[in-house]
Formats: sequence, structure tokens, C-alpha cells
Amino acid sequence: MGYDFTLDDVDYLRSGDGVAALAETAESELSTRTRLADIGRARTRFGDRAGLLIETVLLRRKAEAKLDGGAAWLLTDDAVQQATPSLVARRRSVRLTGRRVHDVTCSIGAELSALVPVADTVIGSDLDPVRLAMAAHNVPGAVLVRADALRPCTRDTVVIADPARRSGGKRTHDPAALMPPLPDLLDVYAGRDLAVKCAPGLDFDALDWDGEVEIVSLDGGVREACLWSPGLAGTGVRRRASVLRSDGSAWEITDAEPDDIPEREPGEWIVDPDGAVVRAGLVRHYAARHGLWQLDPRIAYLTGDRVPDGVRGFRILSQLKYTEKALRQELSARDCGSAEILVRGLDVDPDALRRRLKLRGATPLSVVLTRIGRTPVAFVCAARD
Repeated sequence: MGYDFTLDDVDYLRSGDGVAALAETAESELSTRTRLADIGRARTRFGDRAGLLIETVLLRRKAEAKLDGGAAWLLTDDAVQQATPSLVARRRSVRLTGRRVHDVTCSIGAELSALVPVADTVIGSDLDPVRLAMAAHNVPGAVLVRADALRPCTRDTVVIADPARRSGGKRTHDPAALMPPLPDLLDVYAGRDLAVKCAPGLDFDALDWDGEVEIVSLDGGVREACLWSPGLAGTGVRRRASVLRSDGSAWEITDAEPDDIPEREPGEWIVDPDGAVVRAGLVRHYAARHGLWQLDPRIAYLTGDRVPDGVRGFRILSQLKYTEKALRQELSARDCGSAEILVRGLDVDPDALRRRLKLRGATPLSVVLTRIGRTPVAFVCAARD
């Protein structure tokens, strides 16, 4: 649990004395090695304010890589953990350019910050007065009001919501256990233009959502799903995967694209699609776009004679029916000393298997374990960087 901020704390941090104290505290290393000495020095200088100042400096350092301008924000630990990365928020804001937007769970303002430069009007509301005060500092261009997300207080706005998935550091994937509950949100704003950020692991088919589900990844990690109501969805699109990189590059694919792919024997390469493509159920669409096909129609691994740009591929050296003995012999014959092991479709623990293989060679290799039909198969590969 992080520091429990109060409105008085926020007022102090926004004051001239607080700004100066934060700047001085930020000069401390605050590493494991220096933490005790740094805390002692802060207590000597700032008394009871030391914990508040140290927590804010540490949270800013954590937020700096995630939030534009995070090094100057006011934050709480839970808010930083749940905050939308600025790259993702800016991507979402493109659809809302020129609109009047109301973020009904605005927290410390991560979404508001991306919306203010492009939207006609930006309104943020939250029940937590401390987070609202922080949002006022972080995003001065937004209109802020204290309100319950389940009690609409604006009209003719696009509503954005981000139900809390964490409480006390614990994450939930139950839609009814979110705060506010996802089913209640969808009921309250039925018929409105609505975008709801939620966990990518939710069962979206069970929600019976009639709009678009967008799965977003950032630098290879699946970050979130966004439910777009029909008025905001792409034409003819029910599923979308958006793949973002910190260097600013991005691409997307939707279920409006073709998904016809051939059935063939494995090609020269195995391709592991981005997690957003897999979670969005667009593996076949991605394969069709790039001239690939599946190793097995029920498994997300793809294969082909080329690797799409920007994607990691595994060049197949050998294919064998998988047993530990057969794999150990094949790796030994190839002088393998270390193996990256990827598994889909088989009940195999890669770390436990690696220990049992007891590899002693000099060559690093990759192993892809999967199932083709009912047959467990091992592909020994050279990984492409």
C-alpha cells in the first residue's frame, strides 16, 4: 500500500514551499543503498512532510516512462499503476478529435491530458476528491467536477470510462467486480457514444457487446482492451488489434480484412504474432495480410517463407514428434547450451523442462513446442533477432 494522500497534502505540494521541497528531495538518490540515509535527511529538513515528499518523488520517477510530463505530476500509487500510458491515450484520442468528451472516471488525468489538445471540450469527473485535486494540477485545461460515474451529469458528450481493476494492489478480471461495475456502466450509458477501457483478458463474447472491441499492445505487451460503442466503432469492424511502439510507430488490423489462408506443411519460419492480434482473434487475418498460414487451425503460431517486418521469427532447423528424450537428443546433437522455449497447445512448463534437459553445449537455440492435430511437435529453431 502506498502513502495515503489527503487534500491538505495536495495543497502543500502545489504551494511554493511544496514545489521547493519536492525539488530538493528529488536530488536524493533514494536507492536501496541510500534509502535510510535519504529518509533521515528528509526528516531532518521537512519533519512530518518527509514521507509525503519521498513518496511523490518515487511515484514521479515511476510515472516518467509512462506518462508525458509525469515527472511533474501529482500521483498516487494505485493511480500510476492503472493510468493509461500516454502513447495509448493519444492513440484513443484521435477518434475523439473535435468532440465534447467526458471522462467519468478521470482519476489523476491520464486520459484528460491526451484529450485536451484535440477535443472540443474535455470534462473529467471522479468521486475521489484527492485524485480530482491532483488532476487539476496535472491537466489545467480540463473542466473537473466531483461526481459518481453511474449518475450522468453531462449531455451530448462522448463518455469515456476506466473502471478500476485494482484494489489494494490486487487485480480482478470479473466485470461485475470492477469499480464501477462494467455491466452497470453499460446500462447507465446505453445509447450514448461510449468508450470503456478494460482488461484484455475479459470474455468479450459473454458481454454481448454490439460495438467494437479494440485490443492494444505497447512494445510487445498487451496493455488493455477498449470497448467502442457502435457510433464510435469502425465501419464493419467488431474486432481490432492496435500494435504500438515507444518509437512512435504503430499498425492495426481488423476483422473487416480477409482471413482466407492456405493449409500447408510448415514453411521456413515460425512467426509468433503480437499478443494484441492473438487476444483480438485476428490471427488468420494477420496471416492473410502477410502471406502466412497456421501450423494448426487451433493454435496461434503462424508459419511461412518470410517474416513480416518488425516481427520476431524463428527459422526452423528441425521438426520432430515431441518427447523429452527425443528433444534432448536433438539439442545435444546440435551442441545446444541454452534454449529459449515457447509453448502453445501443450501442458509443458518451459522453465521446468529446461532444467530437466540439462543442456551443456555452446550453441543457443530456440524451441517451439506445440500440437499439430493430436500430435505434440517440437521445432528446433535459430531465433532471428
